[in-house]
Amino acid sequence: MTPGRIIFLNGTSSSGKSSIARELLDILDDGVFFHLAVDSFNAMRTKRDLAQEDLDTALRRTRMGFHRSIAAMAEVGNDVIVDHVLSEPWRLVDCLTVLPPEDVLFVGVRCSLDELVRREASRGDRPAGLAALQYDLVHAHGDYDVECDTSTADPRECAEMVKKFLARRPTPTAFTRLHARYL
Repeated sequence: MTPGRIIFLNGTSSSGKSSIARELLDILDDGVFFHLAVDSFNAMRTKRDLAQEDLDTALRRTRMGFHRSIAAMAEVGNDVIVDHVLSEPWRLVDCLTVLPPEDVLFVGVRCSLDELVRREASRGDRPAGLAALQYDLVHAHGDYDVECDTSTADPRECAEMVKKFLARRPTPTAFTRLHARYL
């Protein structure tokens, strides 16, 4: 069985990853893609209050499970669009451990800090300051196959850019280079 392709969108909260993923689902015409978002996994968790230590443990397990579900979907031939926030170094290392690096197109979704703050305030469903807190962390590894900036391009334009790049995935991929660096 041929493994599925993984389009991995990484950016801060409110950077536009989900909007790009929805556009990709609309325009990709050479397979069946599934959008897997870390926020969807978080939404499945119990709503009762947890002590901070218990919440931290649950969130780590959630993200580890999310990474493995991406790998499982792709392993059986599904094409996957991943919507994630790699705001802690261990998240990237875990993804590098469980995802086949040659099958991942790693996309940096960037946005100006001013626009992130504006979006976060208008959404009202995120803690104030979350995007700013993540801003320098999510791209700290410094290596992507392709990057887009949602403060200068709309989600459809970003999706079109990713689609064009997907057709000519580089070798080695950013995930392959990062795998060699971190593992």
